[in-house]
Amino acid sequence: MISPTAQKIYEAVKLIPRGKVATYSQIAALAGNCNLRRYVGNALHVNPEPGIIPCHRVVNAKGFCSGSFAFGGPCVQQEKLEAEGIVFVDGHVDMSRFCINEDEFEIIHSNL
Repeated sequence: MISPTAQKIYEAVKLIPRGKVATYSQIAALAGNCNLRRYVGNALHVNPEPGIIPCHRVVNAKGFCSGSFAFGGPCVQQEKLEAEGIVFVDGHVDMSRFCINEDEFEIIHSNL
């Protein structure tokens, strides 16, 4: 059974546009509580629909991939992001270019 909070997390992650990333904190805020960063990570680790819920688009605040990406390891997460055109600089996502901005955040929020 998926909790209502986890369901909201999954719905938010589905709305991250291809070629963009969001942080755990942004997803937590979209789910209604910005303090749920770890809960977001745990929910994504047990993603019930990996082909539908693009959890690879969620990175930490500095743009680093998960150290234990649940579906193949950290290299797979980076490979998936690069395949979407996301550029890495010194081992992390160039957040100034690829993290969702305030407008995109509001669009996602309004669609939840």
